[in-house]
Amino acid sequence: MTAVRGDERGQARGSGGRGSGERQVRTDVIGRHPAEALAGLLGVRPAAAEPLPPMWHVVQLLEAVPQDLIGPDGHPLAGLPAPPAPGARRMFAGGRVWHRRPLTVGREATRTSWILASREVEGRSGHLRFVTVRHEYVQDGDLAVRDDHEIVYRPPRPAGAPSIARTGEPEPPGTTGPGTALAVDPVLLFRFSALTYNAHRIHYDRDHARTEGFDDLVIHGPLQAVLMAEELRGRGHDLLGQVFTYRLHAPVVGPQTIRARRPEGGAPEQVETVTGDGEVSASGSLTAADENGGTAGDRAAEVGGEAAGETSQTRRGDG
Repeated sequence: MTAVRGDERGQARGSGGRGSGERQVRTDVIGRHPAEALAGLLGVRPAAAEPLPPMWHVVQLLEAVPQDLIGPDGHPLAGLPAPPAPGARRMFAGGRVWHRRPLTVGREATRTSWILASREVEGRSGHLRFVTVRHEYVQDGDLAVRDDHEIVYRPPRPAGAPSIARTGEPEPPGTTGPGTALAVDPVLLFRFSALTYNAHRIHYDRDHARTEGFDDLVIHGPLQAVLMAEELRGRGHDLLGQVFTYRLHAPVVGPQTIRARRPEGGAPEQVETVTGDGEVSASGSLTAADENGGTAGDRAAEVGGEAAGETSQTRRGDG
């Protein structure tokens, strides 16, 4: 097992921002235990066999940050992405994953991570900075997974601002509904934090979550992404050779049952998660990828951007 840092430079393409020169490289065996642990958390059959299910790489090849480099909010004091400035908030905003080929359990693989792009916008909530972190997983010398994480840095919460309230409740026993349901309680949040080595205290420390503006514990964005991928797999979609793009719309706060389902009137390759109150908290879709992981939508966006003379710095949004 190795963790190496080099001085290679990541280049943002079509983002208006240049990536960081730092690269983190970690090589280890794709572990059977993390796969079995995630299966136990999701309540599905363990992935003891060779191909790792799509999106299950989120529990593999993780950075083991020393305890003395963890800040008071649980974020590492350094690394990729960078910790938020004092008083600011860092949240997971979405991602884009190209599953080129499956990762094999029990065989060595390498994850390389770097900052691909950074951009700043003015939103209703103030000045926002979006950072894209790219993770590439290579096994047997071949790229298997390319996973881009979109991270948003928000300004300090204004004094006296209302907190974000709970968004749902657990479903009564025996309740059925469309899609893939997951009953999320503090124990599950703690286990997922441990499994992904995510020490951000909003997921397991209620008192700290309130200092960041939440009424209760916050359900992880990557957990919702995994649940959406499981829903697509359950419907018979093969994620290999496709790009899975997803966006988080709003924090999901408090123990409750979340559900991944096909949107009402949506296409078969579309998926969303809804809170216990029935509000859409995240959405995603599958798109066929070319040999480089690009999609028809990428090419259309590039043509449209060139025609309009747009750059990411001129766009406005709220994240």
